[in-house]
Amino acid sequence: MIETAADILRKAINNCRKSGSIKTEDIPDIIIEKPKRDGFGDYATNVAMLLASREGKPPRQIAELIAKEIKPFVHIKKVEIAGPGFINIFMDDNYWLGLLKEVHILKEKYGASNIGAGRKVQVEFVSANPTGPLHIGHGRGAAVGDSLANILKAVGYDVVKEYYVNDAGRQVYILGESVRLRVDELQGKKIDFPDDYYKGEYVREIAQDYLTKVREKGMLHGTYQEFACEAMLDSIKKDLKDFGIEFDRWFSEKTLDEQGLVMNTIAELRRKGYIYDAEGAVWFRTTEFGDDKDRVLIKADGERTYFASDIAYHKEKIKKEFSLIINIWGADHHGYEARVRAALKAFGYNDSALKIIFVQLVSLLRNGVPVPMGKREGEFVTLRQVIDEVGKDACRFIFLTRKSDAQLDFDTELAKKQAPENPVFYVQYAHARICSIIKHAKEKGLGIPKTDDVDIKRLSLKEEMDIIKKLAAFPDIVKGSAFAMEPHRITFYLQELAGMFHPYYNKNRVVTEDIKQTNARLYLCEAVKIVIKTGLRILGVSTPEEM
Repeated sequence: MIETAADILRKAINNCRKSGSIKTEDIPDIIIEKPKRDGFGDYATNVAMLLASREGKPPRQIAELIAKEIKPFVHIKKVEIAGPGFINIFMDDNYWLGLLKEVHILKEKYGASNIGAGRKVQVEFVSANPTGPLHIGHGRGAAVGDSLANILKAVGYDVVKEYYVNDAGRQVYILGESVRLRVDELQGKKIDFPDDYYKGEYVREIAQDYLTKVREKGMLHGTYQEFACEAMLDSIKKDLKDFGIEFDRWFSEKTLDEQGLVMNTIAELRRKGYIYDAEGAVWFRTTEFGDDKDRVLIKADGERTYFASDIAYHKEKIKKEFSLIINIWGADHHGYEARVRAALKAFGYNDSALKIIFVQLVSLLRNGVPVPMGKREGEFVTLRQVIDEVGKDACRFIFLTRKSDAQLDFDTELAKKQAPENPVFYVQYAHARICSIIKHAKEKGLGIPKTDDVDIKRLSLKEEMDIIKKLAAFPDIVKGSAFAMEPHRITFYLQELAGMFHPYYNKNRVVTEDIKQTNARLYLCEAVKIVIKTGLRILGVSTPEEM
């Protein structure tokens, strides 16, 4: 929609250049915006002000020259100059009605595009250590990552969703030891449980499962560490599946060691001159690439740091010829970005291929008291508990009601309400309402009319035109969400669309004795239904037909 207006503007400027009224060869990028107030048109641009210094003329004079060239274009209702030189463009009703037809023609493909041109993108998200159940902070990252992957697919990218499994290192060892001690305890042995071991009830459950399997099948192969890690990973996979998320690939950190990739990576960095030994440890000169200090890869006791594995992992990622690799990280990983970028630069890669999105924590309140979520504490709220309490749809939608790097308060009582203040209910109810309208129409022998059978000029109310304009904005919203990598834009859009439809429905009957008007309004309602369903599908939220 905005691109159409931008194209008209570009042609108008070129006409000015042909006539000699504008002489500048270097035309600035065309910026078109939708004004927030109706009185300022459907589109607005400040291009005249950008050209003023180059032309040596007042911005308003340039705006008048461009406006004169815009007016003859088809579907231009009027053009106005505002303030020092803003150009406000008003489109005629036929333009908007034509875009309504497009929704019906494209149906569920409306909003999709091919701006990604099949380029490969990897989105890595969640990647929680398999040392405990997922908490609601992981859930927010999961909703952001999965929705972003859907958005990128919608605009034509070839997307791979990946989960990096931290199944090596000290934390997994501690999990195994925690389970071993609980197994001993369940067998009646007295144990001394260290403070830094995992205390959650889930550890006891894994220990009991271990004992059950030993009794049923005899001695199990593998270590406590392997048994516990596999059990936790199975639990995580189930939670994610019930949350509507399926990964294309689960990458095991252990495979980096099995293939010798970590030590090979360190050796390659040493050959490049970026490794040095000091204080018994092996250091990476990340400061040469913008980090605030050098980083240890192998500690004095011989244990490798997590960063060592992460370097090898990211090197493997970028070698797979993804045009973009996206990491969804918790806000506590902010300090980690510089060192990962340093690693890519050290190997000669362009770190602009790496995009990192930080997800702030979720604050869950019960009776005004924050609920603790530390994995090594005895009590914490899991994603599973919240899904079971409020449902997958409410979880996913509410997680996406704010920008990912903004703090989010999750009100479980609000999420369960069937009321307008519950955002997911409000949007889903708009879809269900339209389904009910269509069902009522069918009972009266009417259905969704074909485009050729609709006199859409009967949609003459301001509320109807406002809804049509909102529907027409959907493709731009999807594209903008993809470029900015901000799924919450679609959530906002759907709430605004529902906020326009509900009052319209409450004020105006759709099915009446006036068949032509009924057909036109059914046609509009069906378009709203298509866009809501498409938007919710991108967010991973269902579209019930009855509520």
